[in-house]
Amino acid sequence: MKRSYPQIARIFVLTVSLFANSFAQTPAPHKRKKIKDFGASLKRLKWDPQKNAAVQIPATADVANSDEDVVRIDTSLVSCELLVLDRQGKSVSGLTAADFAIAEDDTPQTVGHFLTGDNVNVPRTIVLIIDYSGSQQPYLKNSVNAAKVLVDKLGPKDLMAVATDDVEMILDFTSDKKKLKRKLDQLVERSQIDSVAFNGSDLRRFGRSKQYSALLATLNEAFDDQDVRPIIIFQTDGDEAYSLRNPVIRMTMPDGLTGEAIQVAKSRIAYHEAATLKGRTEFSLDDLYHAVERSRATVYTVVPGIKLLGLPPEVQVAKAMNEQKRQLEELEKKMVPAIRAKLKDMRARRDQNNELINLMWQAQDTEKLQSALSGVAALTGGWTEFLETPEQADEIYSRIFSDINQRYIVGYYPTNKERDGKRRKIDFQVKGHPEYQIYGRRSYFAPGP
Repeated sequence: MKRSYPQIARIFVLTVSLFANSFAQTPAPHKRKKIKDFGASLKRLKWDPQKNAAVQIPATADVANSDEDVVRIDTSLVSCELLVLDRQGKSVSGLTAADFAIAEDDTPQTVGHFLTGDNVNVPRTIVLIIDYSGSQQPYLKNSVNAAKVLVDKLGPKDLMAVATDDVEMILDFTSDKKKLKRKLDQLVERSQIDSVAFNGSDLRRFGRSKQYSALLATLNEAFDDQDVRPIIIFQTDGDEAYSLRNPVIRMTMPDGLTGEAIQVAKSRIAYHEAATLKGRTEFSLDDLYHAVERSRATVYTVVPGIKLLGLPPEVQVAKAMNEQKRQLEELEKKMVPAIRAKLKDMRARRDQNNELINLMWQAQDTEKLQSALSGVAALTGGWTEFLETPEQADEIYSRIFSDINQRYIVGYYPTNKERDGKRRKIDFQVKGHPEYQIYGRRSYFAPGP
């Protein structure tokens, strides 16, 4: 039996296999399968230049003919997690099922189930994907500490797993809070030593910056059809975007460089092109977006680093310049005196015009990376936040947990029963309150034939 990429990868559309009365009572616990060989679904992807998309190839004939991956849908319940805000941006509480109006492709629908996000009887299934590559070190310890606070707030039926940008599931789903916090601490230990002399003795282990690959593997492999509230917290700067098929960013020579800066830029581009070619994925950003849209998970993206997205070029450069100065000052504190003196001499001899051009170049690339990342959460009704300083981590993670609790889980059984695999538009409104802003999914894919 021939199957499409979404079927085999088990990237579900926004429908779940549930009987009509399943939300009228506490969801029954189910025995989860252990996640084995995390990332295996990526190995079965192959880039098809004619289709300009990733396609799924079976590993063996047995896989191709197995029905293990097929979801048998008894009742197609479209379920969305909705955050309702008033004009002041404050969460609106106390709403009931009768307050919501739903339309699918402009056709009115009837609310089929309704839950509040703080219902402790409704388990959350959370995956934290954390980037611990070299560029993320300033943020890692604070982020891990904030994640440990989130762990303490988990309900008795909640499950959490931890994955990294190595495309490694370092801890499968568990409700054991001690085990979760211990594993997070170990992640920090991997990448830290007592001091860094920058003299060749740095033996730290960093992540491989395969963040989008880890996200796609999570969507493919981590959740099952009995997960009522699948949630992903995705912390990364998203620099794997360079290595994706049809990359949204390609390094080009900036205009206006002079002297040695030209050769430096050429060398940097050549090195970067070689690195990205070596790490080239078998999927594009569009493939990833489609997988996100077909999933049922709500994604919260945390982007460490200064926010440049949506800012005028002159503001971007000013922020980038201030951040560069701050990073150099922090770097100097960790250097042995001889290296510190050499760096100071190099900085004194640098060409200000070339440096400004390079900053503009880097700022443009960073904005593109941030734009690509922000698109992920938006497709799920989640949001993106920027971790501009490490100290903001606790506030951001607290906001994520608060958002999870403040959501309404609203679902309906579509009047359109066609199994055509097409995208369908959803519109939610709160009756009598057109001023309310609602964050949630705006589309889903119907089951295929």
